[in-house]
Amino acid sequence: MPKPGYWLIKSEPGAYSYSQLERDGKTSWTGVRNFEARNNLRSMRPGDLALYYHSGEGKEIVGVARIVSEPAPDPTAPGEDWASVDVAPVTALRSPVTLAQIKATKELADFSLIKRSRLSVVPVEPEQFRLILKLGKTSKLG
Repeated sequence: MPKPGYWLIKSEPGAYSYSQLERDGKTSWTGVRNFEARNNLRSMRPGDLALYYHSGEGKEIVGVARIVSEPAPDPTAPGEDWASVDVAPVTALRSPVTLAQIKATKELADFSLIKRSRLSVVPVEPEQFRLILKLGKTSKLG
């Protein structure tokens, strides 16, 4: 069985927060309108894990989600070439990891959140994923 891929997905907490995902149990990740981010969505596979970043207000990683579907056409853009996946909550971080913390951690200098800051869906290296969990005081994934 292939190892899971690791990602970071962004949402404004006022639009769709991690706590809302926990309440809903699952959601379709739609509305991505950037070609590179769309291609990242298309690279996701069920079982992959995604850091959940609150953009805009907050600017912090607050949880981990699991990709639970194959990529599919985005239903919010009929007839257009956009993609979506379904995501489900795994765990909230015990201690959110702020953008300031990430920027101050030298091992995260190449973190995609910093290097590709405009993208809403970016890949994450496994070591970086583990370090974010450690910074978030979260060791076990549901």
